[in-house]
Amino acid sequence: MAALIDGPRLEPRGGAARRLVVFLHGYGADGNDLIEIGRAWQALLPNTAFVSPNAPEPCGGAPMGRQWFALTFRDPDERWRGVNAAAPILNAFLDAELARHRLPPSALALVGFSQGTMMALHVGLRRATAPAAIVGYSGLFVLPDNVAPAVVAGEITSRPPVLLIHGDRDDLIPVQALFQATEALAALDVPTEWHISPGIGHGIDQEGLRHGGEFLARRRF
Repeated sequence: MAALIDGPRLEPRGGAARRLVVFLHGYGADGNDLIEIGRAWQALLPNTAFVSPNAPEPCGGAPMGRQWFALTFRDPDERWRGVNAAAPILNAFLDAELARHRLPPSALALVGFSQGTMMALHVGLRRATAPAAIVGYSGLFVLPDNVAPAVVAGEITSRPPVLLIHGDRDDLIPVQALFQATEALAALDVPTEWHISPGIGHGIDQEGLRHGGEFLARRRF
């Protein structure tokens, strides 16, 4: 049975929710790390509920934080095993949260940061109904080690529009990960846009926030 996860929420400013945006935080953080983005986007996304669940595991590298999966950086396939192990937990949460708001699966958007971007892309492209959009900050698209994207093509059941945003000074996940991800997603026929934030490390700047919010607003989901 999948572990239960939960986290901070922002309800719509007025009326019932018509959309749901789920934030997926990075390694060593928790749901509070991203929920404030929802406040910044409320004017762009009226009638939208925001939720930022805490990842299911305590973080080995940051005792006060959480992780979607463990990282040792010694095993080239640990990310692949990690996203697959955490996917049922996240999918159960997404289904429950949509049901809580009485929303269809198409009313969902996923926004990830770092390890959360890995989860957003892995899960979002395998949902039975495509999310309205995926926004990924400072992350990467996880594949098994040394395989071409075509190897996982049979797993891809949805192709939502994707926006990837990355700082060009990121020394944790180098910006080259964005180009590798866009090439892999293109090979899988996933429509992808991207933005590079100059002078930004492993984080999100105001321009990146603006691009992410406007990308979701254009979806009109």
